[in-house]
Amino acid sequence: MDIAKAVENQLKNIEKRVGKSLQELGRHLEDSGKTKHGELVAHLKETLGMGHGDANAVVKHHLSQAAGGPKGEADAVDEMYSGAKAVLRPIHDAVMAQVSRLGEFETAPKKGYVSLRRRKQFAMVGPATNTQIEIGLNMKGATGTDRLKEQAPGGMCSHKVRLGSVDDVDAELTSWLTIAFESAG
Repeated sequence: MDIAKAVENQLKNIEKRVGKSLQELGRHLEDSGKTKHGELVAHLKETLGMGHGDANAVVKHHLSQAAGGPKGEADAVDEMYSGAKAVLRPIHDAVMAQVSRLGEFETAPKKGYVSLRRRKQFAMVGPATNTQIEIGLNMKGATGTDRLKEQAPGGMCSHKVRLGSVDDVDAELTSWLTIAFESAG
């Protein structure tokens, strides 16, 4: 599934339903005087009767365009590992190299991490501190260890592990990544 194509189709369908172009919707948002994401979503819901999903998609698009367009994955990862966290980039790259050997998957950069998905999210990778990155893994039923920390049920990941050097990208971590990858189907 191509996420960018799906978003493009969603936005085209919204334009048809609402009867306004994305540019007109953008002007509508700008004219509201509101600047926060949640306020803008509420404004579209109140003034145009949009559903939450449609309003959220339009606001995300509008704010992305106002910020100079969507950032690519490389830009998002560069930003994530900038400044004091730049020393963590080689660890991130080593993790991604290991995951790439497992097979096909999608990446979705978020504000502070990169989501790794097959049919569902199987891992997330991002800086935890200036000295460690954190990998969240979805491995329901796996027993935690001193290194592999179990998380409370209902969270985004069932387990987390922190890495402080490229040497931490080892056979044990690879086995956990493989379990999570395979369970995401």
